[in-house]
Amino acid sequence: MSRQITNILLVGVGGQGILLASEILSEAAMLAGFDVKKSEIHGMSQRGGSVVSHVRYGTEVFSPIVPEGEGDILFGFELMETARSLPLLKPGGTVVANDLQISPPSVLMGEETYPAGLAERIKTQFPDFLLVDGQKMATDAGNVRAANTVLLGAVSKRLDISEKFWLRALEKMVPGKALDINKQAFHMGREL
Repeated sequence: MSRQITNILLVGVGGQGILLASEILSEAAMLAGFDVKKSEIHGMSQRGGSVVSHVRYGTEVFSPIVPEGEGDILFGFELMETARSLPLLKPGGTVVANDLQISPPSVLMGEETYPAGLAERIKTQFPDFLLVDGQKMATDAGNVRAANTVLLGAVSKRLDISEKFWLRALEKMVPGKALDINKQAFHMGREL
């Protein structure tokens, strides 16, 4: 194993399952034998505010915070939050983003407009970009709330963690009644 640390940022708004996704990601990395550190930042997350979770893993990790400009993967649950977090990525980093727009209060009140063309702007800056219709795929799997697991599946293909560890982490972290739908959602994301 190299001493390289993999830096992953999960960003979106409250209520999107970001914290569960970061728990599953951290658990899968631990099961694979990596040292893992995780940190969350909640900005009024219960009211639809920003949520950022940092997950770092490798042979030895000292800090849970991804230094600005050193993120390997930006895992975005909402497009504006994804675009806002691009400075955290290193040049040539990977972006996996949900094709979803959630208008913040300033847009809902007519004070601002939601930026147009965000996906195109992200792709121009980071060519390794995958846009995922997480809501549709999760609905196809049986529950729109499994969009976070669809995205996790898409990200899992870009990490050096075996599928068996991802499935074990899902089994440990997802409630039994939702496990089958989440496993299906995960596999749909992996196939992208």
